[in-house]
Amino acid sequence: MKIIRSILLGLYAFWVFLVFTSSMLFFLPGLVLPFLFGRKVSWIGYSFLWIWSWVFSMLTFIRYDFYGQENFRKGQAYIYVSNHTSFLDLPGIRMIIPGEFRPLAKKELLKIPVFGWIARGATVIVDRSSGESRKRSMDKLKRILLDGVSILLFAEGTQNRTKELLQPFKEGAFRIAIDTQQPILPMVVVGAGPLMPPGTIRMKPGRIRIYVAPEIKTEGLTSSDLSALRQQTFDVMKAMIEKSLAERKS
Repeated sequence: MKIIRSILLGLYAFWVFLVFTSSMLFFLPGLVLPFLFGRKVSWIGYSFLWIWSWVFSMLTFIRYDFYGQENFRKGQAYIYVSNHTSFLDLPGIRMIIPGEFRPLAKKELLKIPVFGWIARGATVIVDRSSGESRKRSMDKLKRILLDGVSILLFAEGTQNRTKELLQPFKEGAFRIAIDTQQPILPMVVVGAGPLMPPGTIRMKPGRIRIYVAPEIKTEGLTSSDLSALRQQTFDVMKAMIEKSLAERKS
């Protein structure tokens, strides 16, 4: 039985790779061209990203359940702060967030065939080994946010490969929140890691849950409040994960 299961999972992984590549190639003009013409039409690119995410979900039998969508406030630019456990986080996050936004992405994504072209236009790229690059990317995210477009940062800085529910949070998202006085909207992805563990191509179908908490306001906060804001966001996100896991067990 183990051999049969391994064969089936191998075939499934190949199918997911085929779906990922072929669907991206199919939608490539809509995923790349709008970003070449600036903010006036970039929303079209994000609409295509939503369509691609939905198609990917349907064809791979990876389903996303969304909770807390009432916490999105129409017309508000947010600093979305999320955990990161798997590549499979990304399609679900795109589907739950209304409208366009700009994620912070590591430069290594540019090396992925096809996906790298999309990442170059749809995200803000950072070289984590360069202090100058980190500063430039943070400044660019601030400008985007103040221009009325939401941004997304994975608070842990990378995929969580530990047994802890969350790794310690980096400061970047919270510095931006205080500098711009824009609200943070915490969200968590639960169940993606077991379906596709970080750093592997092993995967299986299943359900992933994404929760959105009420916004955390930052008006009036100063740099001295940074640690408290980071801890508050950490506590909110950890509580959401714990609640989700407890509900699944009961």
